[in-house]
Amino acid sequence: MSQIHNSVSPAPTWALFLRKITNHLTIDFLGGPRLWKFSWVINFQKAGTFFFLGFLIWYYQNTSTAAWVYLAMHGSYGLVWLIKDMAFPDPNWQTKITIGGGLVAFFGVLFWYWVFGWLLISGTVQPDYPLPEYAWYCLCISLCIIGSVIMIAADAQKYFTLRIQKGLITDGVHKYIRHPNYLGEMMIYGSFAMMVWHWLPVLVLAYIWLGVFAVNMTLKETSMSRYPEWAAYKKRSWWLIPYIF
Repeated sequence: MSQIHNSVSPAPTWALFLRKITNHLTIDFLGGPRLWKFSWVINFQKAGTFFFLGFLIWYYQNTSTAAWVYLAMHGSYGLVWLIKDMAFPDPNWQTKITIGGGLVAFFGVLFWYWVFGWLLISGTVQPDYPLPEYAWYCLCISLCIIGSVIMIAADAQKYFTLRIQKGLITDGVHKYIRHPNYLGEMMIYGSFAMMVWHWLPVLVLAYIWLGVFAVNMTLKETSMSRYPEWAAYKKRSWWLIPYIF
């Protein structure tokens, strides 16, 4: 079992500043009682994605292969998330938030993921893929599936390991990657953006990955530095991609 180390690396000021802003906007915005959990807002969007995309297909009468493939990818991912949340819920999402915070979380972040599907299914975007459609669909679907497996495996390992033993997790899917759950999420949403093939999803993902994911990973590493085996683990592992980054 890992022992707590007295020396902890200081958290970068920029990360603490961005975390403070994010927490205020998504947890305490407008003040008042905290009436709902963060997970309720997230799960509402995840559960609604399949039905929202199905409605778009019906409304725009778009029965193209791209529309159905996107529904299968993004819609099914939302349902997979719900199953994951029932089996091993992330404690970070159990925080109670204000009504204003929930609205900011939904319309400021989660709603924009629905815009991806609208761009494609409404016909607003006519993607000109760099590969033949069948090859591009194969690439996107593969990226989505592999990303889902990595994300679920990482969250499951963390959830069940920490129930038995607290400390630094350095084996399994965390052996060579320090943030496999974020890698999985980035692969999943990257596959959605590739299906749409438009600048707006890229802009949204850049905002999320840099403003939220990078902050969370940086602060997580600050927290993990309190363990004595952290230095050795950091030396032999990578942030997201083995042997690259």
